[in-house]
Amino acid sequence: MAKARQGGEIDSSARERILDTSYELFSRRGVRAVGVDEVIERAGVAKATLYRHFSSKDALVLAFLDMREQRWTRGFVEAGAISRGATPEERLLAIFDMFDEWFHRDDFEACSFINVLVEVGPQHTAGGASIEHLERIRALVRRFAEEAGLRDPESFARSWHILMKGSIIAATEGDAQAARRAKSMARLLIEQHR
Repeated sequence: MAKARQGGEIDSSARERILDTSYELFSRRGVRAVGVDEVIERAGVAKATLYRHFSSKDALVLAFLDMREQRWTRGFVEAGAISRGATPEERLLAIFDMFDEWFHRDDFEACSFINVLVEVGPQHTAGGASIEHLERIRALVRRFAEEAGLRDPESFARSWHILMKGSIIAATEGDAQAARRAKSMARLLIEQHR
């Protein structure tokens, strides 16, 4: 249950505004380019409110990454692949169909896990968290590969994830056909692992 705070501000509502604002800013511009003061101003909260919910900017970045996993990994990639593919192989290939649509959207913002990892490095807490989130994407691919009965699902998932990440980087560079190119290579990878 949300607690009322000074000035009638609802605690959970303020936390949600902070997270939604951070999500929008961090996913578009990165974590280093966005300061806490900008988050506070855009979310319409007091500095004390932000720090009551998140002890530091790093804690806010970690919460953003968790939200990204829920919205993007679970809500977009996993849910989309399951809804579009009747079989595990179709689910795998559907990832690139979804990527193709995503790459053509005006709000395409690339992969926050890759972006944060590159920005802060693997030794940083947020970089380590990004690596863990990327592993969960590979785990999803590995699960689909196991369900499809493909050989060596671990190696398959690593190779598949290279295609996913590579297509995102290529799309960021401006290659509008990156997902289609990756999907062609993905079909060959499936054949190699049958």
